[in-house]
Amino acid sequence: MSGFKKMLFGEKMPDKDDPQYKTRYKKEVQAGQRFARYMRIDKAAVSIQCFANHHRRWFLGLVFGFLGFCLALNVYRMITVVGSRAERTTATQYQEQLLNSRHDKIVKKITSKEQNNNQKNGGIITED
Repeated sequence: MSGFKKMLFGEKMPDKDDPQYKTRYKKEVQAGQRFARYMRIDKAAVSIQCFANHHRRWFLGLVFGFLGFCLALNVYRMITVVGSRAERTTATQYQEQLLNSRHDKIVKKITSKEQNNNQKNGGIITED
C-alpha cells in the first residue's frame, strides 16, 4: 500500500542537509560531476562563462538573436500549418489516392500500347 501511496503523492523532497539523504545526495552530485567531466560540459560552461564576462553585449546579442530566430521559426511554422489545406485527409484516404493515381498511370500506359499496336497493324487486332 505504501508503494501505491508513493506513486500517487511522490516522495518527500530530499534536503542536502538531512542525514537520511546526505550520502545519497553526495553520490548523485559526484555522479553528475563525473559525467560533466567526461562529456567536457564543465569546460564548455567555463569557456561560455568567460566569453559572457568579457563580451557582454555580444553574448546577449547571440542569446537574444537565437531566441528571436526560434520565435520567428515557430511563428512561420504556425502560419504554414494554419494556411495549409482546409480539407483534411486521413492516412487511408492518402494511400487510396496514391494507389488510384498509380492505377491510372498503369491503365494509361496499357491503353497507349494497345493504340500503338492497333496503328501498326492497321487497326487489325490479332490474338497471340
